Amino acid sequence: MTRFLHLTDLHVSHPDMNDANLHSDTAGTLKRMVEIIARMDPLPDFVVASGDLTNHGDEASYELVKDTIADLPVPIVLALGNHDKREGFNKVFLGEESDTPYDHDTVQGGLHVITLDTALPGKVAGALDGEQFAYLQVALDRHSDLPKLLVLHHPPRVDPEGLPWGSLDTASTERLAAMVKGYDVAGILSGHIHINRVSHWYGIPVIIGNGQHSTVDMLERKDLKIIEGTGFAYCEYRPSGLSVSFAPLTPDRRVITVIDQERLRALSLL
Repeated sequence: MTRFLHLTDLHVSHPDMNDANLHSDTAGTLKRMVEIIARMDPLPDFVVASGDLTNHGDEASYELVKDTIADLPVPIVLALGNHDKREGFNKVFLGEESDTPYDHDTVQGGLHVITLDTALPGKVAGALDGEQFAYLQVALDRHSDLPKLLVLHHPPRVDPEGLPWGSLDTASTERLAAMVKGYDVAGILSGHIHINRVSHWYGIPVIIGNGQHSTVDMLERKDLKIIEGTGFAYCEYRPSGLSVSFAPLTPDRRVITVIDQERLRALSLL
């Protein structure tokens, strides 16, 4: 079994920015998340952060993200989102003066993790271009013995009637569907829309997390109401498929009671 955590929409801003567009203490939330991971027993095999690492894409905020996640005891896979800026990320994390999309793949915990940069500079919606699809085709054919885990900040467009800025565009979605057909794709990890949601897209689970900034009130069906709430997803991959549990970070929950391990074991005998 492979255990991994899915974080998304970190939206970190360096305190010196006095960012008026922050809804919560995102730098503090990320620091707390790193501390939580370090205390986990067993540790996850790896962590994924699926985009919007910063709120404005500035170098100082990327430096803060880099310094904070340096304390992680496990590998982390990073993706970029629409709030990110490739120039700032590439300079801080890669040491490059470049605006090249951040597409990469790696093997973690027995999964082949393929990450694509779905951001369109200056836009809210997402897309993939021809070069990225060419990269994806080559990547899919690597490590043919391993299940694939795709990381895309913008999820595929599951609902044709949905808001177009909330996903990949239709052309990218359709081309992606055709390209991954026939491959063993364990799941797609996404963010962007600040809700916890699991969709089945041509048999592939698409996992979206509410992220570490704020969440969207799903009971408000007319306007977009932003409410307090952050969290992450705890994921387990077995040969039978992917299991996902959403764990809240904030607001704090009051503990009602605790059932100890001895009692839990006794319950299994009833």
